[in-house]
Amino acid sequence: MKKPQKAGEIYWLLGVLFVSLGVALCSKADLGVSMIAAPPFILQEVIAAHWPGCTVGTMEYIFQGFLLVVLCLTVQRARIKYLFSFVVAFLYGMVLDLWLFIFGRQPFDPVWMRWLFLIVGDCITAFGVACFFRTYLPLQVYELFVAEVADRYNKPIARVKLLYDGASLLLSLVLAFCINLDADKFDWSKIYCTSYHFIGAGTVVTVLINAPIIAFFSKILNKLTGEEPLFPKMKLFFMK
Repeated sequence: MKKPQKAGEIYWLLGVLFVSLGVALCSKADLGVSMIAAPPFILQEVIAAHWPGCTVGTMEYIFQGFLLVVLCLTVQRARIKYLFSFVVAFLYGMVLDLWLFIFGRQPFDPVWMRWLFLIVGDCITAFGVACFFRTYLPLQVYELFVAEVADRYNKPIARVKLLYDGASLLLSLVLAFCINLDADKFDWSKIYCTSYHFIGAGTVVTVLINAPIIAFFSKILNKLTGEEPLFPKMKLFFMK
């Protein structure tokens, strides 16, 4: 049986839905989210005390908007596709809020269920990322940042990604510890079953298993479908 070839746009939609779903489940596990997802969660927790209408999704696209400005300054250029990535960030934030509303913010209980849903959430997120890798449509600013810096300075994208992940982890730690100033009140002996402002043992596990799971799903998707566009003219527009 010949596998379907034109699935580029469908993969983009699946990426938005599944990455946001996976992040929502990981946050509900309360064991720590990934270093990429952590900053908006940490900031929203603090800002919501003064701005009740600030949701995680809202902080997500605000943070990615700030990151977009940093990108423009770093690569010393601005392109139309950067704006489309911000639109994707906005849509992602809305979908993330929807998932968080459906599942609620109360952590899973008991502890074994938290770990189960952390792994499930990581797998769902990895599947969404694998889908994103197979589409020509604009991605979120996180992925755009890595790709554009590597292109601008002619550096290996793997090296830039490693540096970006390290910077994201450092930023998450700085935000968690310096904004809240309550590390001395946290029971660190329970870090295996809860998180310190969205940073925890689950963050470490996510970092370790993320890449292999993405590679696994990518191989499966390669066997199931192609990644050609349903709308070739739209691909030419976004590839300019």
